[in-house]
Amino acid sequence: MRNFNNWIKSMAINDILMRIRQNKPPGAEMSVLDLCSGKGGDLLKWRKEQVDRLVCTDIARTSVELNEGRYKEMLNQASQEVRPQKIFKADFITADCTKQRLRDLYKDPELQFDLASCQFSFHYGFESHQQAKQMIQNACECLRPGGYFLGTTLDSNELVKRLRASEDMSFGNEVYRIEFETPNKTQLPLFGAKYNFYLEGVVDCPEFLVHFPLVEKMVAEYGMKLVYREPFADFFTEHIRKGDGRDLLGRMQALEPYPPAEEVNLVAKTSEAYTHARSYLDARQADKQNGWPSTDMKVGTLSKDEWEADSIYLVFAFQKVEETTTAPFPTSQVQAPTRKRPIIDPGANAEPSSKQTRTLF
Repeated sequence: MRNFNNWIKSMAINDILMRIRQNKPPGAEMSVLDLCSGKGGDLLKWRKEQVDRLVCTDIARTSVELNEGRYKEMLNQASQEVRPQKIFKADFITADCTKQRLRDLYKDPELQFDLASCQFSFHYGFESHQQAKQMIQNACECLRPGGYFLGTTLDSNELVKRLRASEDMSFGNEVYRIEFETPNKTQLPLFGAKYNFYLEGVVDCPEFLVHFPLVEKMVAEYGMKLVYREPFADFFTEHIRKGDGRDLLGRMQALEPYPPAEEVNLVAKTSEAYTHARSYLDARQADKQNGWPSTDMKVGTLSKDEWEADSIYLVFAFQKVEETTTAPFPTSQVQAPTRKRPIIDPGANAEPSSKQTRTLF
């Protein structure tokens, strides 16, 4: 599942940078702000995308130091190559981007970015109104006209839908679990709607609900308009149907092969976790137009629990336009929203439909 999420992130970054390059003169500098950059997990992505300037920020000093260390190691390895590839210039800043204005910390306060990227961290800024405003200011104020703010976060619509369907204030499965601390399911505050999020082997910490219509109003103050907002499952399906990213899926091992090779264990321990993949293969086998025996057919998939966990995420992109509009910020409560197109029903025993479960050859 971690590899699949990394594939989503890689595809989103590539897509946005391609859009930016289409509207820049050949050879023009590409600058990126990596918010909440952690230990530098995206450094190789920025190198592959051949950006020219990178600023990485994170609240944890240790993570920033590790990130900078990985960057220096990258420079050292590149210098020893027969044909050294140019490596981007990078600055590393330790700061809480929900409480500090980053522009005041840049070496060049007039620096402008083509892209601000905030991956799997945007929700931490919504503990309070002021923190959310500061996070959004840092993401948007230094973007060039035409620049983008790209991020991944949890889908508030999906979280609230599952919360309302639960018997108490929690829901999940063996892979993930979310427990809200607010006392009321139907009236959640716009800021500070706290929940504890556990994701197997990755996350175990408190986070905050991000009401997306509110985000759209807040970024509008910086002349930003929504380009897209897509659940991971829809983003995946759209790109695969267009033929994008299939090779990268394989290289990143983003989906596990089913059935597995001999002496290879699947991620999930029970066969019931892959009945959707088995049904898909059986249907293909029944197709008279393909004569492959079922033993030779494989499908790339995730377990049911992993699909359900991944469907709480979305990817979004805003673009800075020349016209700057200001919108008033709501300050009270958000009524529990409903999704027009649910990805996976919250019922633990519900069978996924073909829309809900994505499999891929």
